[in-house]
Amino acid sequence: MLAVGIDGTVLSVALPTLALKLRASEADLQWFTSAYLLVLAAAMLPAGLLGDRYGRKKVLLVSLALFGVGSVACAVSTSSAEFIAARVLLGFAGAGVIVMALASLTVLFDEQERPRAVGAWSAANFLAFPIGPIIGGWLLTHVWWGWVFLMNVPVVAVGIAAAAALIPESRAKERPALDAIGIASSAGGLVLITYGLIEAGQHGWGDALALASMGAGVAVLAGFLAWEHALSARGGQPLVDPELFRSRSYTWGVILIAVAILAMMGVLFTMPQYFQGVAGTDAMGSGLRLLALVGGLVVGAIPADRVARLFGAKLTVAAGFGILAAGLVLGSNTTLHSSSRSVAVWMAIVGVGMGLALATASSAALSELDEEHGAIGSAVLQAVNKTGGPLGAAVLGSILSAGYLARLHLSGLPATAAAAARRSIFDATTVAQRLHSPALLHSARAAFTHGLSQSLLVSAAVAVAGALLTLLFLPRGTTVPETEQADTREPRIVAST
Repeated sequence: MLAVGIDGTVLSVALPTLALKLRASEADLQWFTSAYLLVLAAAMLPAGLLGDRYGRKKVLLVSLALFGVGSVACAVSTSSAEFIAARVLLGFAGAGVIVMALASLTVLFDEQERPRAVGAWSAANFLAFPIGPIIGGWLLTHVWWGWVFLMNVPVVAVGIAAAAALIPESRAKERPALDAIGIASSAGGLVLITYGLIEAGQHGWGDALALASMGAGVAVLAGFLAWEHALSARGGQPLVDPELFRSRSYTWGVILIAVAILAMMGVLFTMPQYFQGVAGTDAMGSGLRLLALVGGLVVGAIPADRVARLFGAKLTVAAGFGILAAGLVLGSNTTLHSSSRSVAVWMAIVGVGMGLALATASSAALSELDEEHGAIGSAVLQAVNKTGGPLGAAVLGSILSAGYLARLHLSGLPATAAAAARRSIFDATTVAQRLHSPALLHSARAAFTHGLSQSLLVSAAVAVAGALLTLLFLPRGTTVPETEQADTREPRIVAST
């Protein structure tokens, strides 16, 4: 999970270098990211089907190997076309790694052990956000740029060795059929929605292509769900068994994970820009400042299982959302003159809330997955999860942009300079430095901070909505044994022989 996560975060740091080394246009740079996200979204559900049909361990090992190959291909690319092809391979392989890593938790750990395992899994997911820019920034400064991608190879090698030695093979007892219509419609719908969100994030919610793509994606996914129900009613084998969603714990666990990711994007999308555009740090410094967020997440995620045993999953998830909302409200008071310590404090609070909510909601969903539905259930969870990221970036990016433009003062500037300053805080900083205009620099930074506050307040409202949804719909569930009792049991492997 760490290798896949770092590959996504390190790319943002490497884009300026790639533009130079590969002679990439602005459109090429957009596709370096978009190609990966689109294939990742399209391959989620098929990856789950392959795991249930042919064996989850096999799919995980093959996916890890392909991820290593794709990383090497990125490093040795000599043109934008080659690099985009390598990113497509990474997206395909990354889907298999993400889905099978999560599915393996349902095989390796029983219901008592699983919440703690999910806490470790959650921490690995979010460690990539600061580690990617930190390591990537150092490598790009001191060594050949290709090492930014080659560093995945040793991680993949360790992952293959660990998976081969420690994970038992498992598959669905009844081998699922290849639902061609389900695969095509689910992949097409997710690709269309993800592409529309990417376009909306870049060009605004009024962009006709973005709206048409998202509308078509929703229609295709609605057709997919109708087909799956019809196929199940006829006694066929659908790609996603509708029985899966009869579990309120699984259904609402998946929904609440998406809500948590959406709220969290307010920090993950805006704060790196704040650190580099307002505080004046570089990419590596931005990554270091995000460690407060990750530290809080680890503090919240690792003991989440113990908290849930004491108070129940419902109250734990709701409390996590409440802490998340409180941290985001504190963050909305960030100003041009906020100290690094005050920013670190509220980001740590956000991390604690996110860790509690995400780890416990994930455990609530995974607790209902048996060996029969382990991979496809994990695939659905991850597909919803990965759609939440682009959605959050598009929505919160629009709010940030609107707040920025509302407070930006450009009177007296040449038309070309004013147009550049409107594009982003970074363009405005460049213009201010070129024109030797401290007034423009201050205005741009103040305007961005205003947009940041608005974005974090909306994220806080999303977190409050998550708490209310949790209290209304997440079932209480049964009480699990105390940690001491669970630790003295003989380890139990759920996989059947």
